[in-house]
Amino acid sequence: MPPTVPLFPGIPGGIEVFVVLLIIVLLFGANKLPKLARSSGQAMGEFKKGREEMENELQEMKGDTLGTDEEEEAAADASSDADTEQSTQSRNTNTDSDTA
Repeated sequence: MPPTVPLFPGIPGGIEVFVVLLIIVLLFGANKLPKLARSSGQAMGEFKKGREEMENELQEMKGDTLGTDEEEEAAADASSDADTEQSTQSRNTNTDSDTA
C-alpha cells in the first residue's frame, strides 16, 4: 500500500513564505503592492464592521426574546402572588366568621 500524504501538510515556514512573497511581487509588481495591501486592509475592516453589526443585531434579538420571557415570568409571579393573597384573605374571613 502506498504511503498516505496529508491533505494539509502544515503551516509553510521559512523558504516557502519567501517563495510565495517572491511570486506575489512578480505577479503584481513592487509598485502595486502598497495599493493591494491597502485595499486588503479596507476589505478586512468592512468585513469586521459587518460582522460586528450582525452580532449586535443578534444580541438585540436575543435580548428582546429574553425580555419577553422575563416580562411573562414577572406577570405570572404577580398573578400567583395576587392569588395567594386572595386565598389568604378568604381564609382569614372564613376563620373570623367561624369564631364569631
